[in-house]
Amino acid sequence: MLIGDLAKATGTTARALRHYEQAGLISSERASNGYRVYNERAVVRVGNIRYLLAAGLTLDDVRVFLPCLDGDVAAASPSDKGLRVARQRLSVLDRRIAAQTEARDRLETALRQAVGDQVRPVA
Repeated sequence: MLIGDLAKATGTTARALRHYEQAGLISSERASNGYRVYNERAVVRVGNIRYLLAAGLTLDDVRVFLPCLDGDVAAASPSDKGLRVARQRLSVLDRRIAAQTEARDRLETALRQAVGDQVRPVA
C-alpha cells in the first residue's frame, strides 16, 4: 500500500509515517517510481506506535517495543525493559505535571492578589 493509503488506514499523516520510518520503527520498499510501498502488517505496527505515543512514550521509548509492534501491544505481557522504560517515562510525566501545577498555582495566586476573588480559571 502507498503512504497515503497507510495514513488513511491508521488515522495519521504521511509526514508522521515518514518520521516513524526515519526513526526506524517502520519500513517500506520503493516502487519503480520512487513511491514508498508498505506491506499490510504496517497498519498494525503504526497502530501500536500511535497507541504507545498516546500513552506518553517518546519515539525513542517505542524502540524498546520493536519486537512486539506487529502484535497486540496492549494485551502482550510487558518485558522488564518495557516496564523500566514505562516507569521512567511516568516519572518524567509526573515531574512535568507537578511543575505545571506549581506554575498554575503561582499564576492563580498572583491574579488573585492583583484583582481579588474575581479570578476564575478558564476551562
